[in-house]
Amino acid sequence: MNHWLLALLVLVVSSVAMTAMWAFSMRVKNVGYVDVAWAGLMAVAALLVAVLSTGATLPRALTALAGAIWGARLCVHLLHRVMHEAEDGRYQALRAEWNGSPAKFFAFFQAQALVVALFSLPFIAAASQPEGVVSGWMIAAAAVWLLSVGGEALADAQLAEHRADPSNQGKTCRKGLWGWSRHPNYFFEWLHWFTYVLLAVGSPLWWLAWVGPVVMLAFLYRVSGIPWTEKQALRSRGDDYARYQREVSPLIPWPPRRTHD
Repeated sequence: MNHWLLALLVLVVSSVAMTAMWAFSMRVKNVGYVDVAWAGLMAVAALLVAVLSTGATLPRALTALAGAIWGARLCVHLLHRVMHEAEDGRYQALRAEWNGSPAKFFAFFQAQALVVALFSLPFIAAASQPEGVVSGWMIAAAAVWLLSVGGEALADAQLAEHRADPSNQGKTCRKGLWGWSRHPNYFFEWLHWFTYVLLAVGSPLWWLAWVGPVVMLAFLYRVSGIPWTEKQALRSRGDDYARYQREVSPLIPWPPRRTHD
């Protein structure tokens, strides 16, 4: 299938799924399900791309495995959180700002469908790889994938353990990776997109693979990642989080610096 038609197919599937999730979220009054849907749809996108692309069998299979396992793990993790916790404070603030407008939230969910289609482009680039033999680039891609997915899972587990302890309420997590990065889960999610850059080496669409790390970094720093998350953290944890900001790297894990205030 033509790569632009394939991206369009991903968009249509995602739009329909996000419409259903929007209706469900409005009913249960929890917009956090949009994140669950996004992660699950990324897994679906990887599988769709792998089945319908024209590249060699091996890179298509690797793309399917890498994208589907990453997306499914994140989807399950987020689903567990959404089902067992109150609506995320970021979405509560958005609900207040928009006066709970279903129309505005519908547009928000559809924007996430568009983001799914955008991030399917690296899958398309990798799955269009014509070389069907194991290469050093594929081995490097597998190493990056293992490091990134393992790191993101570890960061999620450390944060979940912190949040599960009632004595930590109102305190910022500094456990493990969270003592070296304010957003280690974001860092490893960004790193994960280099998997498809490496898999796409030699693909006629290799340049599309760069959409993943470049756009994800822009989102994390300028759109819905670090600014939005930290604004909510400052609302809920105040001075404790402000000190954390001064001491710990925003994204790339790095030894913390200590302040005396």
